[in-house]
Amino acid sequence: MNPLRELTTKGRALRLNLDPKIYGSFAEIGGGQEVAALFFKVGSASGTIAKTISAYDMRFSDAIYGSTSRYVCEERLLQMLDKEFGLLQKRLTETALDTRFFAFANTIETINYEKTNQGHGWIGVRFQLSPMAPPNDCIIHIMLKDSNANWQQEALGYIGVNLIFACFHLEDPEELLNSIVDNLDKGRVEVDMFRMSGPDFKHVDNRLMSLMLVKNGLSRLAIFDRNGHVLQPSETLHKKNVLILRGRFRPVTHVNVDMMLSGYRQFSKEPDVEKENIMTLAELNLRDLKKKEDIIDLTEYLHTVDLLNSLGQNVIISSYGEYYRLVRYLSQFTRSKKIGIILGIYNLHNIFDESYYEDLIGGILEAFGILFGRNVKLYVYPSLKRKPPHKLYQLMDIEISEKLKPLLNYLTTNTKIAAMINAKVDNLKIISDNVLEMIRLNKPGWEKLVPNKVAESIKMYRMFNYPGDPLQSKRKLSKDLSPKVN
Repeated sequence: MNPLRELTTKGRALRLNLDPKIYGSFAEIGGGQEVAALFFKVGSASGTIAKTISAYDMRFSDAIYGSTSRYVCEERLLQMLDKEFGLLQKRLTETALDTRFFAFANTIETINYEKTNQGHGWIGVRFQLSPMAPPNDCIIHIMLKDSNANWQQEALGYIGVNLIFACFHLEDPEELLNSIVDNLDKGRVEVDMFRMSGPDFKHVDNRLMSLMLVKNGLSRLAIFDRNGHVLQPSETLHKKNVLILRGRFRPVTHVNVDMMLSGYRQFSKEPDVEKENIMTLAELNLRDLKKKEDIIDLTEYLHTVDLLNSLGQNVIISSYGEYYRLVRYLSQFTRSKKIGIILGIYNLHNIFDESYYEDLIGGILEAFGILFGRNVKLYVYPSLKRKPPHKLYQLMDIEISEKLKPLLNYLTTNTKIAAMINAKVDNLKIISDNVLEMIRLNKPGWEKLVPNKVAESIKMYRMFNYPGDPLQSKRKLSKDLSPKVN
């Protein structure tokens, strides 16, 4: 670990204050009044702070930064950074040619007195790593978990100082990300969106940073769209009908595609689903990304994401092993909208396995109360029996414990679980592990088991250790990164 991270947060603020070449402004809205205060408290703040502003009243905020429909949102944060950094350049550049400027901004909602809301907010730094250079941006969204507004404000002060310090002193993006919560007890803050951009960070793949958020425990879930843009979960999923397909997708096969398409057709016909308000998500689970040595192959991870993106899929990565935990997280944003989960019949076996719920006092009934107590429906895709003669295995044939069959009957009768209709059963012979092995050995015929775009990309970029000659194309996927991460 970089020895600079051994500094306390107050020590970091003082070090910035004593650096005559770093200078900037602070703009804080709502509950976020603590970051500039920490720089003042440690002394020598005149060495760092050009200006502080707290546009608490909405009318004053609109007069300064322009009107907006929401105040705790990324749009407002970017308006603040644009305004404040622009003023620094306009007023100070000619007299500070050897200074690296920054603008810090946040817009925060802390928990109210009645504790009926969720503390959260947007925080950003626009900064130069060299004098007169084009600036970079580092944008995060945080969820404040403390049960007291004063504690949330204290945590915010630490996060702001840590972020500014990291932008100037920590070169490794993952270390920068992890340092945001330094000197805070675990669990006080969740960072559910992180994005770096700018000329000094062209090498940073923000989808990879999303993985690091989840892997390093800063968040339980990260999301990005089909173009690879990192999204903030609560805003992206707000009152959306969400349809999820969980899988390893190594590689994406015709079975995966048919599961999503068939599931979408069925989900969109539900009477309580607005077709124009559906968000489809392909979920990569952290547990499935890890190998036996508890190592994640970063190149293979990004290749998998590329394949999903090339097929028009939004992607989430989560650390939720059980479906009920994932549903509990998503439903706080979707509210009363419907959540559809597409899964294979053998995954349904796991859901009805009572051993998965031994850590719950209420066991499987408690888990099912969370999973099915919300507006959730499972769509069960058929499979072939694992034992010869490998007959078709559907929801109506499912083999579970006799004592759980009445529970299954209740859920199917009340349309909480439904069989997938019109599934392409001819594709069920395609097993992704077998396809992966065929690719790695370059056995003939694997191209017919995956969509054309997928086959083209695998050959072009020699994904999954494909040994053949790469195809030539102008289309570009992710560059190779360091191959492994612990």
